[in-house]
Amino acid sequence: MTRGTFIQNRPLRWALVFLFWTLIGLSFASQFYLSSYKAARPVTWGQAVSWSLGDWYVWAAVSLPIVQLARRFRFDDVKWRRNVGIHLAASAVFSFGYMALRAWVGQLQSLTVGKPVAFAETFNPLLVKTFHFNLLIYWVIVSVSHTFDYYRQVQERELRAAELEKRLAQARLQALQMQLNPHFLFNTLHAISSLMHKEVEAADQMITRLSDLLRYALESTDAQEVPLRQELDFLERYLEIEQTRFGDRLAVRMDVAPDTLDALVPNLVLQPLVENAIRHGIEPRSQGGRIELRCRCENGRLVLEVRDNGVGLSPNGKLEEGVGLSNTRARLEQLYGEKHSFAFGEAPGGGLAVRLELPFRALKKTAVGSA
Repeated sequence: MTRGTFIQNRPLRWALVFLFWTLIGLSFASQFYLSSYKAARPVTWGQAVSWSLGDWYVWAAVSLPIVQLARRFRFDDVKWRRNVGIHLAASAVFSFGYMALRAWVGQLQSLTVGKPVAFAETFNPLLVKTFHFNLLIYWVIVSVSHTFDYYRQVQERELRAAELEKRLAQARLQALQMQLNPHFLFNTLHAISSLMHKEVEAADQMITRLSDLLRYALESTDAQEVPLRQELDFLERYLEIEQTRFGDRLAVRMDVAPDTLDALVPNLVLQPLVENAIRHGIEPRSQGGRIELRCRCENGRLVLEVRDNGVGLSPNGKLEEGVGLSNTRARLEQLYGEKHSFAFGEAPGGGLAVRLELPFRALKKTAVGSA
């Protein structure tokens, strides 16, 4: 059970309160029982328990209105001076109230043992012996009430803060994804525009494939993570558009381990990486080039690599990140924090290699269809 659940579990709270007063009563009963023998006025254990529980169960009843009063007139309120005065007066009133109720209970207890006593016979000794002690008990109850209320408020603030943080993270992810989709659409429309006056049939084919791709993207727009097989399906549709544009200048090879197909990956994570490889690695070369995608599970982590044999990194070893890559990096940070790595380097044989490592989490077969 979480702390938040405990706060909202009223029956459990009352059961613990009852147990608390019972334990106090039994503790005082033990003290009363032992001290009676030392004073040469021994009482039975049953009598000691009956009298002590009578004391503390009366306090249990009296504590209910005290707690309500403590919650209404708090010391952290702007009118705390007035509230302290109210509690000072209330402590005296409740002390008398406790003694009157306890004297009445004492009368009932005396009837059960066949030795009835008058109300005054019980009340007067209580007034002399316990008045100041009752004042102390009142303030202890008020203090405990304030402590628990403060604890509850802290927990509620933490729960609200956690919920707000979760909603903020979701809003950031959705905003990043909304930025990514128009970016991809703009680039594709630009490619169609460049073909429109040269290869009408190819441009028409790209429009049809773009329509299919956008329909596919809209169906999964609410999902932050999807199975890798679904991401690869989307990527293949995107590559069909690019291959229509580049023709023989673009060669693609996919090396995907079967055990990675059900692994969860961020939605639209591969397309920006491949698009970056095409735009900065393949497109500047008149002879085109090759893109290779590798998906593996290594040491409990999902490893995704996109390689090209294009121009590679700039002479200073830095990569200029556009909207697609910068949004991809931000989404990975939001989703995984320090549990992921996202790095660029030289590909074997020249070109650029992008390596992405994520925690490996595979969907169950029954969940894949509904993802």
